Amino acid sequence: MFDNLSDKLDKALHILKGHGQITEVNVADTLKEVRRALVDADVNYKIAKNFTNAVKEKAIGQGVLKDLKPGQLMVKLVKDELTELMGGDTAGINLSGNPSIILMSGLQGSGKTTFSGKLANYLKTKKTKKPLLVACDVYRPAAIDQLHVVGDQIGVEVFSDKENKNPVDIAQKAIAHAKQNGHNVVIIDTAGRLAVDEAMMKEISEIHQTIQPQETLFVVDAMTGQDAVNTAKAFNDVLNFDGVILTKLDGDTRGGAAISIKSVVNKPIKFIGTGEKMEAIDVFHPSRMADRILGMGDVVSLVERAQEQYDEEEARKLQKKIAKDQFGFDDFLKQIQQVKKMGNMKDLIGMIPGAGKALKDIDIDDDAFKHIEAIIHSMTPEEREQPAIINASRKKRIGKGSGTSVTQVNQLLKQFGQMSKMMKMMQGGGGKKMMQMMRGMR
Repeated sequence: MFDNLSDKLDKALHILKGHGQITEVNVADTLKEVRRALVDADVNYKIAKNFTNAVKEKAIGQGVLKDLKPGQLMVKLVKDELTELMGGDTAGINLSGNPSIILMSGLQGSGKTTFSGKLANYLKTKKTKKPLLVACDVYRPAAIDQLHVVGDQIGVEVFSDKENKNPVDIAQKAIAHAKQNGHNVVIIDTAGRLAVDEAMMKEISEIHQTIQPQETLFVVDAMTGQDAVNTAKAFNDVLNFDGVILTKLDGDTRGGAAISIKSVVNKPIKFIGTGEKMEAIDVFHPSRMADRILGMGDVVSLVERAQEQYDEEEARKLQKKIAKDQFGFDDFLKQIQQVKKMGNMKDLIGMIPGAGKALKDIDIDDDAFKHIEAIIHSMTPEEREQPAIINASRKKRIGKGSGTSVTQVNQLLKQFGQMSKMMKMMQGGGGKKMMQMMRGMR
């Protein structure tokens, strides 16, 4: 996410990160490189120039040139200004009304239908809502079927009427159905086009005026860069939407849309899509995104994702097993499943300060655990429970059954043994000793 922009900003700010002499000249040179990095990321030149001018003004006003750590203060100023440019505060979603009506808009190919499903899944699992998905795209072949597939995948009902070609009528009937069947959120997936056209705008405007939604969201593909910003402006002029959703932020996006869309339409980014899975949706936090763009990671979001997968009862059971030295491969497999639910691996690693930069040239596959799972699934229940019984002949059988080698089986067994010892140490006084050791290493 934003790897290219992060790398260029890091190089631009490198000159000021030390403790050497800082002058108005090299501050100006640095900000010139920052502006160039933003323009390369497809941020509008005027916005990029205003951004660097604001940073320069604050830098001189706050005495960066005289500060003991001018580089750090300069990075903070850039971070604060980036946060402000992307919206400042985190914007919530309006769920007032019974039912709450959310109208989805955007161009064809922006990921609107898929994200409608992600949003429904988010509201169902994290906000304990009972959403209803509504298929109002009556033009695109298989659009209705696609929404039904998405609905089945997440266990959410989909309202559709294949014989009806009037999206306004479908939306009205869906809202009546929601009221009768206890749905407290209605998400209406509308038709998109390959480009902004008068007919599309007229139709979605009519739907908007008729149903009076609590939230009108504009879905845009982040990979389209400045075009995304221009399209958002065209839609906002007609709909006056409430917020933006950026999809495909896990792809090869330059970041221009995320950085500049707020300043153009004056509407907040509310959610981002970070992968193909239905769980790959995040609330957009401008401050956290600024941290990630500047290579500082996003530990808060990482912890939040971990907490979502945390089960207190399971944790207690696991603690007892570790204390009794009964932690086996079945338990390990459960931990792997929880990590996988947190999101794609490259995205997770990018949240760890410094890790994203260190591993930026390494291709981290989402199937990173695939061979480990295959090895564990090739073990007998007894072997999973008691790894110590796995001898040479068993290793050979496990390797053959999992499509891996004996070397890989040995490597997993060794890593598992080391992890088990560490977990056991963390249970009792060893945890305290480890903390003391870590303090001594500082």
